[in-house]
Amino acid sequence: MRRRQFITLLVGAAAAWPLAARAQQAGRTYRLGFLIPSSSQTPATLALFDELRLNGFIEGQNLTVNRDGFEAGNEHLAELAAAIVKAAPDVIVAGAELPLRALQAATRTIPLVGMSDDMVAEGLVSSLARPGGNITGISLLSPEPSSLVTVTSPPIMRASLSERARPSPVPPKR
Repeated sequence: MRRRQFITLLVGAAAAWPLAARAQQAGRTYRLGFLIPSSSQTPATLALFDELRLNGFIEGQNLTVNRDGFEAGNEHLAELAAAIVKAAPDVIVAGAELPLRALQAATRTIPLVGMSDDMVAEGLVSSLARPGGNITGISLLSPEPSSLVTVTSPPIMRASLSERARPSPVPPKR
C-alpha cells in the first residue's frame, strides 16, 4: 500500500493523498532511481526532494536515492537503465521519451514516472485513460482532457487534479 502512495507523490497527486498524515512503516527504506538528462541540483529536482521531505521521505533516514542516472546522456541510456533496474528501486523517475523507452525495455515491473510531450503519440502508453504497463507521469501536449496526470497503477481507484485559472491571492499553508 505504501509503495502506491510513494508513486502517487512522485506523480504530483500529493495534494490528494497527504502522506505525512499516514503512519510510516517502521524500518522501511524506500529506494528511488533517476534517469534524467539534468543534474540533481535543478530547481525541479530540488523541489521534488523538498516535497518528499515535507511528506516524510527523508534521504538517509527512510529514503535511498540512486544518483547514477542524473546527467544521463543519450549515448549510454540502455546501460544506465539496466544498472538502475538492477539496483531494484521502488520507483524510477525518468526524463522525456528516450530515457523512458530505455527503462521500458529494461523493466516491465518497476513503476516509471516520467514527463513527455505526448505519451500516447510517442507510443509510451496506449491511452491516458487506460495506459497499461508500468509508466505514469505527465503528458504535456496531449489532446486528451486528462493529459496532466495519468495514474497507471490499477489498485488506485481515484485520483484528483485541481487546476486554477489564476493564482490564488493567499499562499498555500505548509
